[in-house]
Amino acid sequence: MDKTLSIVIPAFNEAANIKATVDEVLKAIGGSFVDFELIIVNDGSADDTGRIIDELGAADPHVKPVHNEQNMGFGASYRRGVGLARMNYVGVFPGDNEIIGRSIARILALVGSADIIVPFTMNMEVRPYSRRLFSRLYTLIMNMVFTCELQYYNGPVIHRRDVLQATPINTSGFAFQSTLLVRLIRSGHSFIEVPMYLRPRLGGRSTALKLKNVLSVCLAIVRLAKTVHVDEKSRYSEPNNRVMFPNTPPGS
Repeated sequence: MDKTLSIVIPAFNEAANIKATVDEVLKAIGGSFVDFELIIVNDGSADDTGRIIDELGAADPHVKPVHNEQNMGFGASYRRGVGLARMNYVGVFPGDNEIIGRSIARILALVGSADIIVPFTMNMEVRPYSRRLFSRLYTLIMNMVFTCELQYYNGPVIHRRDVLQATPINTSGFAFQSTLLVRLIRSGHSFIEVPMYLRPRLGGRSTALKLKNVLSVCLAIVRLAKTVHVDEKSRYSEPNNRVMFPNTPPGS
């Protein structure tokens, strides 16, 4: 399979961050791929995000601006980008420039080593305490319910496009990636975890802990548990398809 890459970048009111995000991703891609595209989805932003991504698209043919007329949510923007993706592997990076460049490069270097590349955060201390607490609790619950034993479920995962586009994304909320991971890992697809480092946001605020988003995540977990353990139980098995990453820190 040719090493080609589509990166989906959802962006909601990220005028302060989106250009730096694109610059970091382009630098990390370098000449490592036969072909690539950046699909930037402006999710109904009220600031200058739309204008900025149009300018980026005009300056670089690899950059594909897409506009949602209204705010649809991170998961819906990702789903739209996945539907437009043309390359053999599809990844996602948020438009807030939170992931440092060398971690993006490390993630991309593993493309082709497994069906799924699953990044996990090493320096959670850069995030507010409430966000860290929610993330740890969420990971604990997901591992208890679905036994995938991942260190993080909501990172910038990279999938094979053929597998991803054949898998329904049943939520538009923040749980979209974790539901995909559970379904694919328990269906037998290989995966590898890779550490990444974050930087503090330079502008704007995360919407991850808004009440509607938290409720959406809880509902998605309940629906996924019903699917995996009851409705389609015969399709899913215990995970045994982890690919080891030799540079993973001890204990991870």
